[in-house]
Amino acid sequence: MSSAADSLAIVAIGRNEGERLMACLDSLQALCDDVIYVDSGSTDGSVERARALGAHVIELDPAQPFTAARARNEGVQALAARANPPALVQLLDGDCRLDTSWLSKAVGFLSENPKVGIVCGRRRERFPEASMFNRLCDMEWNTKVGPGTACGGDALVRMEAFQAAGGYNQTMIAGEDPEFAYRVERMGWGLYRLEADMTWHDANITQWRQWWLRTKRAGHAYAECYNMHRLDGTAFRKRELRSILFWGLGLPSLVLLAAYPTYGLSLTLFAAYPLLWWRIRRYRLGCGDQAAQAAIYASFCLLGKFAEGAGALRYGLGRLTGSSEKIIEYKGDPGAA
Repeated sequence: MSSAADSLAIVAIGRNEGERLMACLDSLQALCDDVIYVDSGSTDGSVERARALGAHVIELDPAQPFTAARARNEGVQALAARANPPALVQLLDGDCRLDTSWLSKAVGFLSENPKVGIVCGRRRERFPEASMFNRLCDMEWNTKVGPGTACGGDALVRMEAFQAAGGYNQTMIAGEDPEFAYRVERMGWGLYRLEADMTWHDANITQWRQWWLRTKRAGHAYAECYNMHRLDGTAFRKRELRSILFWGLGLPSLVLLAAYPTYGLSLTLFAAYPLLWWRIRRYRLGCGDQAAQAAIYASFCLLGKFAEGAGALRYGLGRLTGSSEKIIEYKGDPGAA
């Protein structure tokens, strides 16, 4: 075990991740002795196999809705309840392997920067060549190095910062990670992304329907995050939601509704979409993408506006009707979160 893990524990979460979970837990054995796996109603033998690999397993009560946020909260709360809780917690999704060099780099950084509450690194896709959707995930996760405002499901968190922010909002079915980071920052803690590999993710997205549902879930998350904090005065997720509503719902609705009274002239407004594509492509070129990759990324971002619009609309309709939120599942395995 690395000396970097002396006051550290790992919380991994999953639901029907199968071999992905086994790869995840196997990657932790030489890095940390204190591993908690929180399971959300798996039916594929994940619980038994996790115990066999030495993880302490927490099975969530199915009487309450399963969410990733709830799973992370219960894992961290189990650590916090100990007589000597760890100072740091590495959060990890069950479809990710932890890079062998990550913990020593991340723990060292937090030791030198006591005001930083969350540190994350580069999440990489294990099989980017398996599908264009996996490749897109790998590009999406290549975010800016340095001080940030959001993190994903994989991050090293100070226990003190986690408790100060009140943990994750476990009612959220998506977008709980950036919302948690937002509250951590509002409590005075910093967030930083290192130029270092952190995790290796197995997206396993091979079908258009999976990509559409994943992107729809993102739209739902933007809408919910904005609505939760719209009175905070910080405009959290306002810019992203405004873009989704304009490009994914507003402009196409306006064009189609005005087509008849304008004798089809409103259809010329669709020319704005190629301009948006060009802007996104130019941005990705500035990020270092090759021309072909930047074009593919821009194309899917453009198409994704409609999927995100559908997700935002679903959230809005749910609020109006008072219907309960259900997890938007997209992975190939039945029931995978």
